[in-house]
Amino acid sequence: MTETLDHKLATLKLGRMRQVYASWIEQAAQTEMGYGEFLEQLVTEEVLARQENQLRRRMHAAGFPYAASIDQFDFSLRPELKRTVMLRFFDSSFIATASSLVLIGASGLGKTHLAVALGTKMVQLGYTVRFVMAQHVANAVLTATTRSEITRLVEPLVKCDLLILDEFGYLSMEPQVGPVLYEIISGRYQKGATVVTSNKSLASWGELVGDTALMMAIIDRLLHHGEVFYFRGSSYRMRGKEPVTMHAKGDGFLEAERV
Repeated sequence: MTETLDHKLATLKLGRMRQVYASWIEQAAQTEMGYGEFLEQLVTEEVLARQENQLRRRMHAAGFPYAASIDQFDFSLRPELKRTVMLRFFDSSFIATASSLVLIGASGLGKTHLAVALGTKMVQLGYTVRFVMAQHVANAVLTATTRSEITRLVEPLVKCDLLILDEFGYLSMEPQVGPVLYEIISGRYQKGATVVTSNKSLASWGELVGDTALMMAIIDRLLHHGEVFYFRGSSYRMRGKEPVTMHAKGDGFLEAERV
């Protein structure tokens, strides 16, 4: 009987139910559980297992570089940011209104952490999220040899509920990258939410792709339904370490000196 039931549950792809039904039969016998309650408990186990699997798949598809939550972010080190203000973006309305969030500041200030935390929250709410580094997009554009390859790159970044474009501005980009970035941002305009992290102020974005007019069009679409936050202070990664200054030596090399 058990082998037959196992086979039927496997055929129906009721994996979790197949794992736990024996223990529930034993528990039902001990507690005199009714048939209806017994069935409900088995079905609940299956539903929860499928929800967990779906969450894992969406998290994997998002491509986050690491796990992060807003509770792990130390707002006391960033007085320019208010937790209550940032929490406004950790809500389904951020997706529903196709809003944008631009986080700007030097390396190590927590921009990517907050972006990942926001993306993780949206995955938990059931939305599709894609996390991608700006330089990876640029590299993919430069290696593409056909328009169809560009299309395969752009489509998932346009169609997802939330796109996180990380580290925009850390490296300058070739001129052919700008139009693809515009295609992505304009394709998402008023349709999908977007988060961009950058170490460059908005005023210098035009220099990154060598086309100020094109970049202004991108910024215009980001800020129409978006907000910008500037991060200040010292890097998380340098906490507890002595600051370092660089001095030129006579032979043309740089020499590090602890302050």
